[in-house]
Amino acid sequence: MPKAQQPIVLEASGPTDFFIRASSSMAEARPRILKHGDTFGVFDHYGDILPDAEGNGLYHHDTRHLAGFQLFVAGRHPMLLSSTVLLNNAALKADLTNPDILDDDGRLVLPRDVIHMARTRFLWQGRLHERLAVRNFAPQAVEVDVDLVFAADFADLFEARGMARQSRGQVRGDVQADHTVRFDYDAQDGCQRTTTVRFEPPPTRLSIFQARYRLHLASGEQSVIFLSVDCADATDTMTPMQAFFHGIRHARRPIREVAARSAGVHSSNEVVNEVLCRSAADLTMLMTETEGGPYPYAGVPWYSTAFGRDGLITALLMLWVDPALARGVLGSLANTQATTEDPAADAEPGKIIHEMRDGEMARLGLVPFRRYYGTVDATPLFVVLAGAYYARTGDLEAIRVLDPNIQAALGWMEQYGDRDGDGLLEYGRRREDGLLNQGWKDSHDSIFHATGEIARGPIALIEVQGYAHAAYKAAADIATALGRPEEAVVRQAQAETLRTAVEKQFWCEDLGLYALALDGDKRPCAVRTSNAGQLLFSGLPAPNRAARVAEAMLAPPFFSGFGIRTVATGDARYNPMSYHNGSIWPHDNALIAVGLARYGHKDAVLQIMEGLFNAAAFMDLRRLPELFCGFRRAQGAAPTLYPVACSPQAWASATPFALVQAALGIGFDPARRTVRFERPRLPASLTEMRINNLSLGDAAVDVLLTRAGNDVAVNVLERRGEVEVVVTV
Repeated sequence: MPKAQQPIVLEASGPTDFFIRASSSMAEARPRILKHGDTFGVFDHYGDILPDAEGNGLYHHDTRHLAGFQLFVAGRHPMLLSSTVLLNNAALKADLTNPDILDDDGRLVLPRDVIHMARTRFLWQGRLHERLAVRNFAPQAVEVDVDLVFAADFADLFEARGMARQSRGQVRGDVQADHTVRFDYDAQDGCQRTTTVRFEPPPTRLSIFQARYRLHLASGEQSVIFLSVDCADATDTMTPMQAFFHGIRHARRPIREVAARSAGVHSSNEVVNEVLCRSAADLTMLMTETEGGPYPYAGVPWYSTAFGRDGLITALLMLWVDPALARGVLGSLANTQATTEDPAADAEPGKIIHEMRDGEMARLGLVPFRRYYGTVDATPLFVVLAGAYYARTGDLEAIRVLDPNIQAALGWMEQYGDRDGDGLLEYGRRREDGLLNQGWKDSHDSIFHATGEIARGPIALIEVQGYAHAAYKAAADIATALGRPEEAVVRQAQAETLRTAVEKQFWCEDLGLYALALDGDKRPCAVRTSNAGQLLFSGLPAPNRAARVAEAMLAPPFFSGFGIRTVATGDARYNPMSYHNGSIWPHDNALIAVGLARYGHKDAVLQIMEGLFNAAAFMDLRRLPELFCGFRRAQGAAPTLYPVACSPQAWASATPFALVQAALGIGFDPARRTVRFERPRLPASLTEMRINNLSLGDAAVDVLLTRAGNDVAVNVLERRGEVEVVVTV
């Protein structure tokens, strides 16, 4: 008889790589998200903060200032009528009502659906503002208790993500007046943190965890409660009601400003329009003003901070829509570029930052991310974005200002990035608890061989060589523009040398693809991954090999029907529910689509575009998340959600706009004052697409694109300033 198989033992030990706890699914909860600046909130549909829900809370500078905030009516949880975040993300609105209320003997004393509660909530300048309107629709007067129950724990974001710490500071609560509760946290990093909760009018009863209003409402009467939650020691004298109306007026101003400077896209398909509107609003919400300019924070809840790679890729994908974003990203990253060696931060001169954190654990060094440079791709991408920004705008003055930073980045690529002098960019962490993998797939198990064996470093990733190739090409163009022809020749030669090395060392004829990476022994990781598809974005592959990559990306092992998987089915470590080894990432698909368009594979672009817009149609609020599972698409079925995906995520929000650019072939020639449409195509689901305020310098144009079979007609509707439109068919 065959021997019985031994069960697999699942051990708790092993690499964590700063894991995100997933004891429950955020996809199931579908939380409501608000963000402004360095403050964000994760709420449930009711507008509550549930103490035990994954990620729920009000966070400010990587600290959870509210760990609980719940509304009760007559001691019961209300019933949900509706809940939404406004399309512009300016506010969360929830409509609630009372359930049946029984007395101790089981008799009905208040039937359901007679008390209506309307919550309006938004964030502005480190403060949560809320208006709660309670109206009685019963035919007679009622007396009802409305309770707001709250708690502050000042947990560091990494604690909220699931990391344990041996000790922490003390939380103190104090009722300071009949309308104010203040919580103070004596942090171990010496940084005092405060949460102040104010109510207007004063509650009937107030304690350090509860505000009770005993409301006496005539039939049809409404009572309005205002409250504010400050995440800093606020000193202004505005009441919660005054602060609410002042804040809500000002909170909408950045939305209008971004809309005024950006291109707008409207199509004949309402679902596509909803996806584009939500994406634009999400990017505006994620944008944070820094000393260098506007910067898109990576995603809520776990990545609401500046990430180098995420900001650079988001700016690249949105460059045709809003070049001001690229300038802000470049300026901000230039300000934080490393100038010295610091192994504890993985920092080396010229290197672009990976991640910045301002929480207690980062300040104490319990996590390495206060200013952490453990990324191999942000530095070449910085140069790529600088070159792309100049090609988009012709803004040579901005490039002159950035030139020292560009030169420093190139110096890092040549000296520190090339660890063994073979011309390739490699990575390896310099502190034991730093990130093991330092490309965009940074899970501990995401770089591996065909056997499933984890690759050992230093590791040279395929897409990073593409970024480096594009960086040298961009540097050559910048040198030419700045009047340095000799340097331009050197940079162009570096790009060609790297191209030759990649074609020779990474191409795997039996796969028909480029290898995922070379390990520390220069052995190819011969597995089929989307990283090879991203190589097209850089323009490195020869056309015949690019065609083979394009064919592979759209074949069933990669393409699920909704998008391209990170790892092809059948390869080692493929798991459609994994973070990086078989899931679908919208931004990954966007970079591949832009690369496919570069090589003229427009049918493939349209296939990806249709897949991702169809996926977004099933998503809550029409919002593409950070990633979703890579299961094969079934007829009429929604994509399978990933349990702890950030949503919104900046580069996922930028994806729909990148797909529009790839399909329409939108390009710019500032010297000739020309906007180009290279072989424009529209998918079958769209008959028209209108682009308003497509800017070039101080000029702009509105265009209408109309599909007729496989052709697209481009009509100029309005022209403001000196700009021409050229269509290549």
